[in-house]
Amino acid sequence: MTFPRLKSMLPKGLYGRAALILILPIITIQLVVSVVFIQRLFDGVTRQMTGSIATELEYVVDQLNRAAANGAVARVIGDVAAPLGYRVEEIPPEAVSGDVRRSFYDLTGRVVVQVLRDRLPGLRQVDLSDPHFVTLQVETAAGAFSVRFDRYRVSANNPHQLLVLMVVVSAFMTAVAFIFLKNQMRPIRRLAAAAEAFGKGRHVPYHVSGATEVRQAGQAFLDMRARIERQIEQRTMMLSGVSHDLRTPLTRLKLGLAMCSDDDIAALARDVDEMEKMLDEFLAFARGDSLEETVLTDPVDLAARVARDAGRGAQGQGGRISFVPASGGGRRPVKVAMRPQAVRRALDNLVTNALRYGTHCRLGVSVAEDHVLFTVEDDGPGIDPAQRSHALRPFVRLDDARNQNRGSGVGLGLAIASDVAGSHGGELTLSDSDLLGGLKAELRLPR
Repeated sequence: MTFPRLKSMLPKGLYGRAALILILPIITIQLVVSVVFIQRLFDGVTRQMTGSIATELEYVVDQLNRAAANGAVARVIGDVAAPLGYRVEEIPPEAVSGDVRRSFYDLTGRVVVQVLRDRLPGLRQVDLSDPHFVTLQVETAAGAFSVRFDRYRVSANNPHQLLVLMVVVSAFMTAVAFIFLKNQMRPIRRLAAAAEAFGKGRHVPYHVSGATEVRQAGQAFLDMRARIERQIEQRTMMLSGVSHDLRTPLTRLKLGLAMCSDDDIAALARDVDEMEKMLDEFLAFARGDSLEETVLTDPVDLAARVARDAGRGAQGQGGRISFVPASGGGRRPVKVAMRPQAVRRALDNLVTNALRYGTHCRLGVSVAEDHVLFTVEDDGPGIDPAQRSHALRPFVRLDDARNQNRGSGVGLGLAIASDVAGSHGGELTLSDSDLLGGLKAELRLPR
């Protein structure tokens, strides 16, 4: 497995990575201690204890072999084996088997079997299935015997207590560490939420908390947000002054032109109207939508009002607009958090562009579980795929002569719509319209 592939399998979030850093050392320590301590220490202790038992068993077996000649087997069992703690019983030869019975979790049983087989030549069966006793089958000159004694004489008492205690304590400490880690991650998540909301134009209350580094980052964010808000406020005040200063002479020009009766004045009046529209576009783009509050709005109703208002102006210019809500009639109203004036401004620009370069505009809206999709299609010439990303930039007019003839302003319509989508955390995409053959603009906003 290559390193990039392994890296792709690791957690992506800070919480998951911190948890992995926490868990891996604990598991590694448990494995190392289990292998080194249990396998070496307990195996060594078991080997020594079993060796002592093997010495005693060798003596008992030797006495049984000697007793075979003079018939003193019962005396050996009662006077030799019993005082040493062995229960010896004679068994028929056909009952003797050479198997080993041991539980799979018996870590020290393997050492017991190995030592006893090495020290007792007549040993046939070793039964360790009972956790409290060891049962052996031994063949001697006096016959086959079953030897039973306590298990604690060959193995350390409860050798698994260390492993169980280690696992329980490690699990408890891991749980405590996870709780502590969660508390440490909460200020980071709050900071990320506040930064994301501010990027979308929402002001979320945030209080500095957490570790020293997190507090420093949080304070830096608050300072940055305060500076940006002051700049936005100053820019808004400046634009208000510019708007007032420019509209005053424009109003005087319009009044002066209205009092003139010469037909040549009509061209000048159109220029003044064009200047006023350009000024409105400049101010709309520079003002943005960051000062507008986010409210719960019905996107279908908003799109319907845009289509209705645009349809009145389109009839006088020979164009038409159709509104197609994907949810159909009889629907339940769905409220989505958005800035309605900003979204309406974006849809107005998209619909205006569609009617400027085509005769038919189709406005659709659909509400999904995680997003709202506004679709504006037209039957115009469209935009070349290589120039679509360039068309979303401000002050860009793809065909200056055509745009000026159509009175397109300064090329801010798509830029304003894209800026509104980005401030909501969404996007504006341009593609070909399969229904009308022109341009298809999709304004996607997250719910």
